[in-house]
Amino acid sequence: MRDGTYHPPIPSTFRLKRSHAVDLVLFTLMIGLLIAFMARGTERLGYHWQWYRVPQYLFTFENHAFQPGPLLKGLGVTLEITAISLVLAFVFGLTTALLRISNSLVAKGMARAYLETVRNTPLLVQIFFIYFVLGPILDIDRMTSAILALSLFEGAYASEILRAGILSVEKSQWEAAFSVGLHSAGAFRLVVFPQALRRVLPPLTSQAVALLKDSALVSTIAVFDLTMRGRAIISETYLTFELWFAIAALYLVIALILSGVVAVLERRMEVRT
Repeated sequence: MRDGTYHPPIPSTFRLKRSHAVDLVLFTLMIGLLIAFMARGTERLGYHWQWYRVPQYLFTFENHAFQPGPLLKGLGVTLEITAISLVLAFVFGLTTALLRISNSLVAKGMARAYLETVRNTPLLVQIFFIYFVLGPILDIDRMTSAILALSLFEGAYASEILRAGILSVEKSQWEAAFSVGLHSAGAFRLVVFPQALRRVLPPLTSQAVALLKDSALVSTIAVFDLTMRGRAIISETYLTFELWFAIAALYLVIALILSGVVAVLERRMEVRT
């Protein structure tokens, strides 16, 4: 208003639409640059793309019936391993977190030993140790070994997330729970833990996505998951880039779906609160 004229404020909806338009233009430019970069690299490599051969390894239609291909079958194994490992990792993580915040020196020592051992050794080494060393002793197959290794590995990281969430709940919440007659277990289950879980959902989601991606390592012990199926097909067809891009896309889709489900769950928990 320095020139003596009145300038009405810009509505927030207009600014929001303009921001979305700018983001769309920038995203389009980024995709265009990525496509140009890949085209340039392909031209230099002299690689002949054969994308038309990829769908048959995803699914086929026989007698008008849907038949999953080897990649989708491998994806099913990956989802099974991930789902079971997620549940067990949460159990291991919560148990370890409770041991860490307990008053028992023995419990704290056991939890600390588990955390330091798992977090400071590579996951691949842990998979080999469980399958090749503990497997013959405990008579467990490769699938169980893979799930156990992933659960222990991700549970160690989940325990620190859960412990931080539990400790972040104010002491007044404990006192309020005790004042209405709840004992320690009831106060934790009904008052403290729901608040802690709501606070740690985002980092736990990131850990779940990491578990999904880490599950690709179980192919090293001949578990026929998505990665192992892809490697077997590549060795037969030499469709290296096409299949690896397809496998990466499948992992991306599952990770996005998982993140979306947790986001919806988080919003519902906020509404209830």
